[in-house]
Amino acid sequence: MKNIDSYTHTRGESIYLDDVPLTQGTLFGAIFGSPAAHGKIKKLDLSAAMASEGVVRIFTWKDIPGVNQIGGIVPDEPLFAEDIVDFNGMPVAFVVATSVEHAQAAIKKIIIEIDPLTVVTDPRVARQNNSLIVPPRTFRLGDSDAAFKDCVHVVEGIAETNGQEHLYIETQGAYALPQEHGAIKVISSTQGPTAVQRHMAKVLGVPMHQLEIDVTRLGGGFGGKEDQATSWAIFCALAAYHLKKPVKYSLHRMEDMRMTGKRNPYSSDFRIGLDAELNILAYEATFHQNAGAAADLSPAVLERTLFHCTNSYFIPNVTATAYSCRTNLPPNTAFRGFGGPQGMFVIEAAIAKAAEKIGVSAFEIQQKNLIKSGDEFPYGQLAVSEALPCWNRSLSLFDHAKKKKEIEKFNAENILYKKGMSMMPICFGISFTKILMNQARALVHVYMDGSVNVSTGAVEMGQGVNTKMLQVASTIFSIDPAKVKMNSTSTFRVANTSPSAASATADLNGKAVQIACNNILDRMKTVAADILKCSATEVSIKNEIVHVNDAATEISWDFLVLESYLRRISLSESGHYATPDIHFDASKEKGHPFAYHVYGTAITEVTVDCLRGTYKIDAVNVVHDFGTTMNALIDRGQIEGGIVQGIGWMTMEEIVYDEAGRLRSNTLSTYKVPDIYSVPQMLEIDFLETKNDNLAIFRSKAVGEPPLMYGIGTFFALRNAVKAFNPKSSIGFSAPMTPEKVLMGLYDK
Repeated sequence: MKNIDSYTHTRGESIYLDDVPLTQGTLFGAIFGSPAAHGKIKKLDLSAAMASEGVVRIFTWKDIPGVNQIGGIVPDEPLFAEDIVDFNGMPVAFVVATSVEHAQAAIKKIIIEIDPLTVVTDPRVARQNNSLIVPPRTFRLGDSDAAFKDCVHVVEGIAETNGQEHLYIETQGAYALPQEHGAIKVISSTQGPTAVQRHMAKVLGVPMHQLEIDVTRLGGGFGGKEDQATSWAIFCALAAYHLKKPVKYSLHRMEDMRMTGKRNPYSSDFRIGLDAELNILAYEATFHQNAGAAADLSPAVLERTLFHCTNSYFIPNVTATAYSCRTNLPPNTAFRGFGGPQGMFVIEAAIAKAAEKIGVSAFEIQQKNLIKSGDEFPYGQLAVSEALPCWNRSLSLFDHAKKKKEIEKFNAENILYKKGMSMMPICFGISFTKILMNQARALVHVYMDGSVNVSTGAVEMGQGVNTKMLQVASTIFSIDPAKVKMNSTSTFRVANTSPSAASATADLNGKAVQIACNNILDRMKTVAADILKCSATEVSIKNEIVHVNDAATEISWDFLVLESYLRRISLSESGHYATPDIHFDASKEKGHPFAYHVYGTAITEVTVDCLRGTYKIDAVNVVHDFGTTMNALIDRGQIEGGIVQGIGWMTMEEIVYDEAGRLRSNTLSTYKVPDIYSVPQMLEIDFLETKNDNLAIFRSKAVGEPPLMYGIGTFFALRNAVKAFNPKSSIGFSAPMTPEKVLMGLYDK
């Protein structure tokens, strides 16, 4: 089945925030962000801006009727700066005017004086200053201290990953529309409608039932709109609350890049120990997470780093400690993978460095230590592993041995071009690690003409979740998909939703739809059984025809629906699903936090121009653990996009802040993302279908986040190519591997 949005997308008819027709009298907002990264506000003069053409009002923290706080995990993030500014771009004032141009012009007339305070951008410095968001956390398995004494090979090192700009096509934004009786409807570009509703209620000092957050779809999110969409929606709602007029704000791209947080950068230390047979006996890692100026979602991101610190390997003795460090950057936030990629990069770097010291290939260490079913993760859950099947199938399907020989031959025959190859196994847990978030609801209506309307808490942001929800309903009812319509995501229709994140959206909401549809279907089967004088257990519906013991009858779906209505049988249902059997005790850092894991293996080949430092990605060949895919077309697209996004993070997407905390890579001329010329020349994906039971909807495993980690293999393939040219190169483990770093590594002495 095709993505139901494909037709309207390609015709430009899909509705996004900026496609919503404006209500008469709509006003437009713009934020004045702090020009300094850290300091005390000495003077704020709004008079010239207030007198500027078209300006209606300028809001600051003094205009908040409730509380000036939007921090979720930790209440450390004011909506507006009061006395102190903590990052460059921190909101200080919200200008509302009769046009976007007037609002933007007024911002330039605001006068602010700030007494500077020390600016910290390095997480290691923040740790030295004991400037932590939350106390450090440690995951342990076995006894790493004792195990290192038995290791033949011990290697230490540093691994660093930069941030990553989300660069969703649709920037942050919201449109607030006052309703009667003091209610406000907000159309928000958010992955977390309930989070927006909850924080908005606190800031405005009103109950949540006064606020409807409605989302038709997003023009991309990647985690950047899970938490950070909240403030922009509240600014608009605050103005609408006071002015009783509609207020809209869509950020300019440069505003968005400057004022929003990115993927958390990490600076990490590792120590790895192996025996003579290349078994990894001990592993220690210390992660310094750059959280930025406030917690946002960084503590949860940090936790997932620890959950994924050993990637797809079983290591019997592990000590992993993580520090969430407060710096003077915009609060960093969720990004596809949510801390998992940062943890995986470190273990892969440790294996690569150990291989070099021992004089073997990383391939040998990786293959030797892949996790097997029954092995224990550092957090106590036992693996149900597809790691070896994915690894072995990739070797045979893509003829790894032949590729290796061809690369060795090419490198022997060429001086200024060198090829490199890497293997990248992945293991990614699916569930929110905050257990209470693993719940979802769906509202299903069957109308008397047989058509169906479905509302869920899932936000469509290009990942095809609405198509999958429609498939669930049409499959359960066994009706033509054209009879099913997906509604927008509204906090008035489906309340108390978890954000569309953690690769869990299709599972949670799909199961809720399944429950609701089955409950309606059970009632309808009772009606059919009464008509046909049989047991309800004998009744089924196939292709819109009622069957009894698999024999077709003359009763159609449409007839049965109408008959059920005439008998006053409810054709509406709210389904609730909570993931079973998951638990985690943070006091012990042990439990069973994931419904299941997704596995896979990528083989990446690259060619480096050793004169210029430029490179191309020749091929990425993947065997991916799908379970049993329910929509191969959508899943393949998600994997392709995830791989390319991961490659971008590992190779070219370099975020640069100066010592004053100013973003220097603040435009698309200075921040590069993969284009058609930088994607792999060949990208092949093999579906590893398994028969194992899992908690995925229709046993179709999640594909949102896991594929991004395949991109990590590109870093190590490039590093191997550099080493093929200059075996003595001391090129380290600092991502992204830009052409500049490649060039310096090639000629490092």
